[in-house]
Amino acid sequence: MSNSVLSETSKGVRLKRSLGTPALLVFGLAYMLPLAVFTSYGYATAAAAGHLAGAYVLTTVAMLFTAYSYANMVRQYPVAGSAYTYTQRAFGSHVGFMTGWALLLDYLLLPILSYILIGQYMSAVVPAIPFAVWVIAAIAVVTLLNFIGINLVTNVNLALVGAQIVFVVIFVISSVGYILGNPNTVGLFDPFFGKGADLPHLAAGGAILALAFLGFDAVSTLSEEAREPKKTIPRAILLTTLAGGLIFIVCAWVAGLVFPDYQNLSEAAPTLDLMHRAGGVVLGGLFTAAFVAGSFAAAMTSQVSVSRILYSMGRDGMLPSSVFGRLHARFRTPYLAILIVGALGVVAIVIPLDWVFQMINFGALIAFSFVNLSVFKTYVVDLRQRSGAAILKYVVAPAIGFALTIWLWTSLPVLAFIIGGTWVLIGLVYLAVLTRGFRTSPPVMDFSEEAPVAEVG
Repeated sequence: MSNSVLSETSKGVRLKRSLGTPALLVFGLAYMLPLAVFTSYGYATAAAAGHLAGAYVLTTVAMLFTAYSYANMVRQYPVAGSAYTYTQRAFGSHVGFMTGWALLLDYLLLPILSYILIGQYMSAVVPAIPFAVWVIAAIAVVTLLNFIGINLVTNVNLALVGAQIVFVVIFVISSVGYILGNPNTVGLFDPFFGKGADLPHLAAGGAILALAFLGFDAVSTLSEEAREPKKTIPRAILLTTLAGGLIFIVCAWVAGLVFPDYQNLSEAAPTLDLMHRAGGVVLGGLFTAAFVAGSFAAAMTSQVSVSRILYSMGRDGMLPSSVFGRLHARFRTPYLAILIVGALGVVAIVIPLDWVFQMINFGALIAFSFVNLSVFKTYVVDLRQRSGAAILKYVVAPAIGFALTIWLWTSLPVLAFIIGGTWVLIGLVYLAVLTRGFRTSPPVMDFSEEAPVAEVG
């Protein structure tokens, strides 16, 4: 049977290979949320001492090196599972499990982040409807769309990403108009590395911004649903990182020129302060509509990714296979994993937003670091590729990516290490139980299409 359709033989139901590079790029950009530059605008601008554009340049460079490592690893292992797969194959099942556990924290929290943002903005627009009602409504719609299937999610995301891109263009044009009409003493490139910029502040801002780039990691989780994954996935990973980084940098740049007095931003709605200055109430209203649409797209794609990771772990015994390792016979989606992730989204009603930011970045930067190390282990140590070109590709590039991600990781606030460290400790305890006190290895993941799965009639 062709890979373009799902195999429904006696071996069970398989994920459908239907996504090309454009669809994967849309998926990655939707996951990254082009308007994510405004998600942590006030918080990150303060951390970067007003040089948000410079912090985005630093983060984009770090993420491009890491994305290149992901691209190299997916060429070797074109299967679902992301950093979980790569570190497992490079360093063994114990390290793979812990890396996957750290990244799982991100994937579980990213839909929650989107639900919080949707609830905040919609309750501000329609105060008569409580925040919790908006959150629950968003969870219900997103979970239903994910249950039905990946192609529907992709089609919906195409429209939502398009709306965000249109808003970015409107914002930049409005900002340029404001800047030309209100000349000030701020230099054109001050938002990058102007007065007061230093590496500690740029790194502190960059550590907050790392979560905005999780879209390229999310693309790697769809390797079993992509056509020619050894070609399309690496290409989409790099394109997603570059395109998203450029959007973030441009938006942060003009924002720094429009609102250089960042200390005067309100704590409750700093982004609306920026929009009202750049384009008045009309631009503020357009932003709210586009941002809610973007958050909805991000919630859909992040729920897709975490359900696929849980499916990969459940299918091979890392998590209970009777729950997580099952695909729906009709919709061909990991439906139980999707429902569980949807139920966890209710946490968005009570968890503080800054906690979510910090916990996501903690897990993401750990996973990114181990993927960089996996490139060296896989290509140089295991495959013995040691030519001049190989040294540049598999030693120098991942070494730079590793150094930059570790630097950003150590720049996170103490709270991130407290909460993130607790999550890692829980993972170690679970791994100890799974392996009978580390006396045995955890189950070896099998991501081939012949891997047995449970079928639901």
